[in-house]
Formats: sequence, structure tokens, C-alpha cells
Amino acid sequence: MDSPTTLVDIQSSRDHRNISIDKVGVRKVKYPMVVRERDNGKQQTVGEFTLTVDLPHEFKGTHMSRFLEILGEHDCVVSWETIPTILTKLRERLHADTSHLEVKFTLFRAKEAPVTKKVGMMGYECGFIASGGKTEDFWLSLVVPVTTLCPCSKEISDYGAHNQRGYVTVKVQPSGMLWLEDVIDMIEAAGSAQLYPVLKRPDEKFVTEQAYNNPRFVEDMVREVALAFDANDRILAYEIEVENHESIHDHNAYAYISRRK
Repeated sequence: MDSPTTLVDIQSSRDHRNISIDKVGVRKVKYPMVVRERDNGKQQTVGEFTLTVDLPHEFKGTHMSRFLEILGEHDCVVSWETIPTILTKLRERLHADTSHLEVKFTLFRAKEAPVTKKVGMMGYECGFIASGGKTEDFWLSLVVPVTTLCPCSKEISDYGAHNQRGYVTVKVQPSGMLWLEDVIDMIEAAGSAQLYPVLKRPDEKFVTEQAYNNPRFVEDMVREVALAFDANDRILAYEIEVENHESIHDHNAYAYISRRK
């Protein structure tokens, strides 16, 4: 019988360039995941993962397959409770000092129309950004669409006012558990009106009039979201971007605020 072949481990061989690497790993990994919901439910979705560690200067490469092995050991449940364990395993098995995880996914919510109560599914772009090792870090990321109506247009026009769809992109550092749904609610409440997946004519009338009575510049929008975050003691730090896709201009309006409490 032939003896088993010994396969050479090139990744663990010595590198003589004396340059350490801050992050090395895998990116754009599509993987099923389960997200916990605020009402104690669970939602199945698909995440796009980036998993990385640092690489000391003496090693030629890292072991890419181990990232996927570790990701598959958690029954697809990815949350603020399980992510620290994933980060610890990455450091231990890859002999690293620091580890990082980023994942983007769509969170769906059943949402009622404001008048007829017709229900549809509304999708929100969400994510988790976490680091472990020398520094421990965990952030939520979200993109929430809203309707905004221009205060200037309303003021100077004899009738009507132009509006636009605004996109509020946030990164939030929570203190303990902070539900994605809580952040979505805070952002949607700051707009001229919310977006809905299903609107019948009575709903359209309601939303149109609500926006008209609640005008918002992009500056108003970013400040209102900041006020909501400032008032929430579960938020330690945040970054807020608001971009309005203008309906009568060939450009977008933009505003940004970042704070650490």
C-alpha cells in the first residue's frame, strides 16, 4: 500500500519581506443566515459576509477555508450574541490578534398602509460590523428610505410642493441589545412621511397630505434623526448620512452628522 501523500502547507511557510497585513480573508461570501426579530420571531435571509484577520509579517498567507468552516458552525444565527464567538474562533484558529466581521442583509417587515391597513412586505438594507481582539467593536448599519417635502418649494409656490425620496444611511454603536426595528422606527418618524409597500387611494391621500404638512430639508432630516439617537440611552455613537434624490434638480441633496456621546 502506498503511503499517504503529505501536502505542503504553503500558507504557513516563512515570508521574508517583513510586512504584516492588517486584514486578510474572504469577501462577498453569500451565506444563509437567521436574524432575530424584535417580536421574538426569527427571519431567514441571505447575508453577504466579509471575514478577515490580521497576518503577522512572518507568515506567507492565511488559511481561507477556515473562515468558511467557522461561519458554518452557528446554525446560521448571526446576532450580537453570536458574533463575539465567531470573532474569537477566527483569532484562535488563524492564530491572529484581531478579527473582523461585516455582513449585509435584507430585513423584511410586514407594514400596514396608514388608512386601509393593507399589508405588504417592506425590505430594509441592514448589516452588522464587528471587530474583536485588541479592540472590541460592534455597529449596526441600516439604509432606510423616507419621503421628504421641500419647505422652500411649499413656501414660494401658490399650490403644491416638490418632494423626493430620501435615503438615510446610518451606523450605530449600541450599548447592549438594540433592535434593528427600533432604529428603523426612529428614522421613519423623522421624515415628512414614511414609505409603504401597498397604498390604495385613501392611503395616497393621507401620505401626500402628511408630507405637505411636515416639510423637511435634508438638513432637517439629519438633525431629526440625530435628536432621536441622542435621546436613546442605548446608542453610544452614530454616523448619519441623508441623501435626497431630488425630483426637480439634476443633483442630490446631502447631509452628514457623526457623534460619540
